[in-house]
Amino acid sequence: MAINLAAKFRTVKEIVELSLHYPRLTRELVGKLPAMIRGRQYGMSWAPLQSTAAAICVDNAANPLQEFFDSHTEGRGVWKWIHYFDIYHRHLQKFIGKEVHVLEVGVYSGGSLEMWREYFGPKCRVYGVDIREACKALEDDRTRIFIGDQVDRRFWQQVRHEVPSLDVLIDDGGHLPEQQIVTLEEMLPHLRRGGVFVCEDATGVMNGFGAFVRGLGANLDSCDLMFGRGKELSSPVTKLQSDIHSIHSYPYVTVVEKRPAPLPRLICPAQGTDWTWRIGRERRETAKVQGQDAYDSSKLVR
Repeated sequence: MAINLAAKFRTVKEIVELSLHYPRLTRELVGKLPAMIRGRQYGMSWAPLQSTAAAICVDNAANPLQEFFDSHTEGRGVWKWIHYFDIYHRHLQKFIGKEVHVLEVGVYSGGSLEMWREYFGPKCRVYGVDIREACKALEDDRTRIFIGDQVDRRFWQQVRHEVPSLDVLIDDGGHLPEQQIVTLEEMLPHLRRGGVFVCEDATGVMNGFGAFVRGLGANLDSCDLMFGRGKELSSPVTKLQSDIHSIHSYPYVTVVEKRPAPLPRLICPAQGTDWTWRIGRERRETAKVQGQDAYDSSKLVR
């Protein structure tokens, strides 16, 4: 009971300190609470349509990661949720056969390190991170193991120094939100262009890492709408928008993909000559007013 009260006190203290430090951001987030609650309630009451129609497209392509896992009945242990393999293959298959540098946090028994080497091919270089000294014994000519605590920022500074090129990071480490957040903060910027960051096992509704990722993802929608010639719309990109391509949320998994090249700006040109609607003049005049959505289809004049 005392531990729970202490944890609650720390949470309240952190909220107060952040509110005082970021008052404007706090007001904005509080204003979004109704929408967050509405979305949470909608998800809890989700009732899919009972359709008898066949799926438009069913992907039955073989997944080499799934095949490795299914056939790996002996040797070093691999422990993964089955639905992870489709997620991995969707985001990582572009690296197969290439010179790719992969780091996995959480070595455990070493089976997944073998899986990545098999999946990516002979040009793959694998790095493992674990807090247990015994994992150092799993090193070989294509695998290097770092021993350290993933919540230690100085440790990640050392890793960045010794691994200057990194394309893929898979966090299957301690699974605590603060460990996951620190790992992302320290290593996502270090990934090369086109790199992919995967965090596994962020479980529980409104878990700390999930909340962090949703706050991070909100920045991708930053918009300072400008009207150009004709009907062209544009918005200058933030540093995050220029570097981060997308953030994907799956059950227990978050995937962040970096852009292969910087995005110079966000543009929305119009093509064609026949139009049945126009953008309201009043919306042109108020598009940049703070506190309003920059672009809202309900403001279009038919």
